[in-house]
Amino acid sequence: MSAGSADAGLTVVLVKAGKTKISYPASLVADNGTRVTVRAPWASPRVRDFGFVRFEPGDVLTEHYWRDAWFAVKEVRTGAGELKGWYCDVTRPAVLRDGELVVEDLDLDLWVSADRSRVLRLDEDEFEESGLAGRDPAAAGAAVDALDELERLARTPEGFGSLLS
Repeated sequence: MSAGSADAGLTVVLVKAGKTKISYPASLVADNGTRVTVRAPWASPRVRDFGFVRFEPGDVLTEHYWRDAWFAVKEVRTGAGELKGWYCDVTRPAVLRDGELVVEDLDLDLWVSADRSRVLRLDEDEFEESGLAGRDPAAAGAAVDALDELERLARTPEGFGSLLS
């Protein structure tokens, strides 16, 4: 698959603590050499209710991953195209090889509602419990900086627009 071949199939592999957490098929939308954008249906046959948003069968995620940034931004829409919001994962930079987009989840997350009235930092307790700060202080620092940057962007008038354009 060439770097720019839109609509090519690949597998997104999310790794946590050295083990595959989930993998799912996705369509490659774009790859400019730095950012890889894929589109995939919600990967579970069940509803996942976070309290602030429900991910449901039929939802479609347009996921943006960077080879040089410590996060991913996932635009979440209903099957009918209504924007629910953006779910952001703090991750190590993404690696695309042999048809797999491999991303290591570092526990920290951010949710931004479609109207941008709610910006929620998530899973900071899990991040602390992971022990990453002790094992890899540089990675832990990069992860916290990434979450801070995502929140800063989410609260600007243009939101993630400048990041995703």
